[in-house]
Amino acid sequence: MRRLVQALGVILPNAYYKAFTGVIFYQGSLKAFCAPVLNCYACPLAVSSCPIGSLQHFLVIRSFPFYLVGFLGIVGASVGTLTCGWLCPFGALQEMMYKVRSFKVKIPRPLRYLRYASLVLLVGLLPLITGEHWFSQLCPQGGLEAGVPLALFSSQIRALLGNLFILKLSILGGFLFLFIISKRPFCLTFCPLGAIFSLFNRFSLLHLRVRDGVCDECELCVDPCPAGIVPYREVDSKDCVRCWECVRRCPRGAIQPQMLKFWNFERSGSREPARPTIPLESKGDQAEGTQ
Repeated sequence: MRRLVQALGVILPNAYYKAFTGVIFYQGSLKAFCAPVLNCYACPLAVSSCPIGSLQHFLVIRSFPFYLVGFLGIVGASVGTLTCGWLCPFGALQEMMYKVRSFKVKIPRPLRYLRYASLVLLVGLLPLITGEHWFSQLCPQGGLEAGVPLALFSSQIRALLGNLFILKLSILGGFLFLFIISKRPFCLTFCPLGAIFSLFNRFSLLHLRVRDGVCDECELCVDPCPAGIVPYREVDSKDCVRCWECVRRCPRGAIQPQMLKFWNFERSGSREPARPTIPLESKGDQAEGTQ
C-alpha cells in the first residue's frame, strides 16, 4: 500500500503529459498550489509547485507567505513527517536504492542536524540576502526531475548551463551513491522540508505510541526502519519519517498509530499490565550475573 501511495505521489504532482508533445511547461492555475513534498517547479511534467521553492520565492520578493506557512503548519500539525514516509518520491528512491547489495554505513547523529542548517541558510538567509534561490539551484531532486531531462532534450538550455549545473550534478551523483550505502541520507542531512515537518513530530495529532507492557524489545522493527532509528524507543523522534514499517513488522502489535496525543486509547478498554523492561546495554550484564 505504501509503495502504491508513493507512486501516486510521483504521478499526481507531475501529470502534465503535454510536455511530451512539445509544450514544455505547465503554467495553469494549479501551479499556485504546493505539493506536500519536494516537487521541482521546473520539471516539465509538474502541475504543482514546490513548497521550498515557493518559500524562497517569497523571501526573495520580501513578502510573507501566509498561505504557504498555513499549509505547512496544517500538514505538520496534523501528520508530522507522514508525507515523507508515504508520499515523497525521492524518499522512495532512496529506500529502493538502499536495497542494492553493498557495504552499509550509518549516518552519525550529529550530521542529522545539517538539514536544519540547510533550511536556515540555503532556504532562508541566502535567498533573503542575495535574491537567489540557492536551495533550488543545488537541490539534487530538482536536478534529477528537471535539470537532467531539460539538458538532454533542449539544446537551448544546454547552451546556458555552466559551473553551477556541474556542481548540482555532482551533488546529485554524490547522493545517489549515498543512497546505496546509507538509509535516507538526503532526508536526514539535507532536506529542508523534512526539517520543517520533523519539528511537529512530538505534538502532531497523528503519531505512534508503544503499548505499555507489550513490547519485548525483540528489535524486529529496527532493521526495516528506513530512518535508521530504534522505533520502540523513538516513536516521536524528529528523525522518524512515519513510514509505519515498524507497525507492519511488529509481531505483537506493540507499536500503533494514535490520534490526539492527549487521548490515551487504553483508558477505554482493557489494559495489559505493564512489565519492567531491561535496557539493551544491561542485558549482557544480567546474563553474566545469572551465569
